[in-house]
Amino acid sequence: MTTTAHNDSTSAAGVSGNAEKDPKDWVTGDEAMTGAQHSYLKTLSSEAREPLNENLTKAEASERIEELQEMTGRGKDPARAQRGGSGVTVS
Repeated sequence: MTTTAHNDSTSAAGVSGNAEKDPKDWVTGDEAMTGAQHSYLKTLSSEAREPLNENLTKAEASERIEELQEMTGRGKDPARAQRGGSGVTVS
């Protein structure tokens, strides 16, 4: 009889390994923000009439995007909002 090991990303507690990590825990969080993050931050900053910091890390940019989404109402999934869920995060 052959036994096959399955590599599912579920821990013993039943939490998926793909669960959203805190940006502070990202392996590449201290690298410069991505082009996509910069572009989205530029749009959000303009809409929120907030200054754009060009020198954020990936992790800092992700957190700033969440802040600006709250200010502008962007990035919200109306269906989730009605169910009491959180908005979409770009990372």
